[in-house]
Amino acid sequence: MDYRLKTDIEAGYIASTAEFAGMECHVMLEPYDKEASASECVSCLENGLKSLLENSLNGFRPVFKRWFLSDAACQADLIPHDDTCATSVIQQPPMNASKAVLWVWLMKDVSDRYTYSFKGNILSGKEDSYGQMREIFEDYSESIKEKGLNVAEHCARTWIYVRDVDVNYAGIVKARRELFDDWGLKADTHYLASTGINGLTQDHRNLVSMDTYTVTGLKQSDIQYLHALENLSPTHIYGVTFERGTALHFEDRTQILISGTASIDKEGQIVAPGDITRQTERTFENIKALLAEAGAGFESLAQMIVYIRDTADYIKVESYISEHFPDVPKVITWAPVCRPGWLVEVECIAYI
Repeated sequence: MDYRLKTDIEAGYIASTAEFAGMECHVMLEPYDKEASASECVSCLENGLKSLLENSLNGFRPVFKRWFLSDAACQADLIPHDDTCATSVIQQPPMNASKAVLWVWLMKDVSDRYTYSFKGNILSGKEDSYGQMREIFEDYSESIKEKGLNVAEHCARTWIYVRDVDVNYAGIVKARRELFDDWGLKADTHYLASTGINGLTQDHRNLVSMDTYTVTGLKQSDIQYLHALENLSPTHIYGVTFERGTALHFEDRTQILISGTASIDKEGQIVAPGDITRQTERTFENIKALLAEAGAGFESLAQMIVYIRDTADYIKVESYISEHFPDVPKVITWAPVCRPGWLVEVECIAYI
């Protein structure tokens, strides 16, 4: 992995980049001036990305953007529309004290065998989290069905954002389980890599929002589901339906999608309740075990998103991650995890 850090004080941004073999790249951009206004943050990050694409990342194209905002209700309208790239806008305040951080996933057109498509912020007009989750998944299913695709075979990953996750998570779990059962996604077949986490959109009526990553051109034998059963329990034993991780074996690389991972043991119990340092350690022990099943290690990481429940834990989490993963593009956000006892959750993408 080729890691690079660029700080452009004049342009006002810091860019952390991980490039894999000239094929894929992940960039995390943050404003240099943490006191900048929201509009200044958005402007400098957009201009920073443009500068990178014209110079060090020339030849790459953005395929997905996610904006992490401190206040979506006030700031979402500042995000420019981009017809060329799926964009997600979510309120998960960056813990680095800035009003916005931008994660960008980039690819080069290295093969015509595969197609990659993303959707950001799929929403619903239903009233409760159960109804919204059902409608969101059904709309997504119909949209790809028009292309001859289906959720079970072609959806590689989802990100599900839940307003007030402690209250509304049960509704999304129930709706997803019912739909997956109808679509043949079961404990004895497979689920999807996913993160389900607290996140807000601009409109307070949106209790659920979903982003998706869809791939065509892979055979089922090219897809490996990661379990790490010596470290982690199957998700279905505590009533949820997602894969711990998925490795997509393309002809020229393996792309590893690690779902939101927390401090859990192989019995499904929380490890080290109340201890943020030990929970952080255990979370990365679990991620290491998942990566190992795909033949990868921490040196293969291209990005990570870290979610913390209690902002008071930021210093300890940031210290651990900076020590152990100084070069990996990352963002730490305030986003309560789906089970109150989990203080930290981490998702990541890796390549071999």
